[in-house]
Amino acid sequence: MKKFLAVLSTLVMLGTLASCGGASSSSDSDTGAKTSSNTESKTDAKTDEGSSSKTDESSSGEGKTVGIAMPTKSLERWNRDGEYLKDKFEEAGYKVELKYSDNDTNQQNNDIQGMIADNVDLLLIAAIDGNTLSQTLSDAKDAGISVVAYDRLIMNTDAVSYYVSFDNYTVGKLQGEFVRDQLKLDSEAGPFNIEFTAGDPADNNAGYFFNGAYDALKKYIDEGKLNIPSGKTKFEQVATDKWSTDKALENMQNTLASYYSKDEQLDVALCSNDSTALGVAQAIASDYKGKNVPIVTGQDGDIANLKNIVDGKQSMTVYKNVNDEAAATLEVSKAILSGQTPDEGLLSSIEAEAAYDTSSYDNGSKVVPSYLLVPYVITKDNLDVLVKTGLYKWDSDNKYLESTAETT
Repeated sequence: MKKFLAVLSTLVMLGTLASCGGASSSSDSDTGAKTSSNTESKTDAKTDEGSSSKTDESSSGEGKTVGIAMPTKSLERWNRDGEYLKDKFEEAGYKVELKYSDNDTNQQNNDIQGMIADNVDLLLIAAIDGNTLSQTLSDAKDAGISVVAYDRLIMNTDAVSYYVSFDNYTVGKLQGEFVRDQLKLDSEAGPFNIEFTAGDPADNNAGYFFNGAYDALKKYIDEGKLNIPSGKTKFEQVATDKWSTDKALENMQNTLASYYSKDEQLDVALCSNDSTALGVAQAIASDYKGKNVPIVTGQDGDIANLKNIVDGKQSMTVYKNVNDEAAATLEVSKAILSGQTPDEGLLSSIEAEAAYDTSSYDNGSKVVPSYLLVPYVITKDNLDVLVKTGLYKWDSDNKYLESTAETT
């Protein structure tokens, strides 16, 4: 970065800068992770050709463009995230290119390549599959475009400058602790029966969710207070491709038919997110023969699941406030685009509770400096917490929540 600034300063003094070409260079925090001089080399090369990198503009964002790549419109949460981020960046004065990639990794690569060709200044990417973007992001790095991984860590590339997400291990931990408290596992002998439904193997976060939940309950599994009749104790055994509601429905129907066909009682269906919880709740409603209502966990605060919470078909969801995530992402992005190197000091600019982590998120090529926000538990007793975010409102009967977010 020092080299880059020195070159930039010299060029300004010579009066040779032109308003064309690449984006502002990315900066890695001083974490001992690998860094690269590709951006600097590219800046030098373009100068030799008579071109230049983009000049630092005001922190208002005037003239700068942020490319936002979201996975799909088929899941409610990505509609909320994408539109909310677009609005906030535009309010801050940035131009925005927003793409949804229909859960197609090839399309997402093409979408991002299009943004690179459009000469965006920064890429904000929620990856469909964090393992499929290495070459495309290498091209972004060569073009001097900084990359922020949004919500999902992007793997096996040193082109990622920062990661903004929630503490995903804590998401699962909160689910496990909810089960612990509801079953009073510290005082009750049990045994209780539990089955796990995890997320998409292509989503790096899915493993964190599952591990957080399993680790929170492992003590009780080892003690015999919690039994897993299916024997499925590994993430790979309970993963759900693309977080599909239909696949989760099918998997739970098979589990119920194989292990709960008589009078066996299912006490807990621990689901990593709301789209899978929706399918599991459908399977329980149609195929479960037990007399009790199992505990069903979730994550995201999807409208259909919040209705199920009111109706007693789902017990809780872990909510990750997109307002908080977008606000943190905006602060990180503004710092990058103004030539700063975001670090722990940026936390004072983030209104939500967050932590700066420089050790936990190794993507296989580098340890990615991360800003991690804090999720929280939503039950039927505290739905007003969601209303206060401004993204939800009560319906006309004051019974169910509706979304206030733009989703089209």
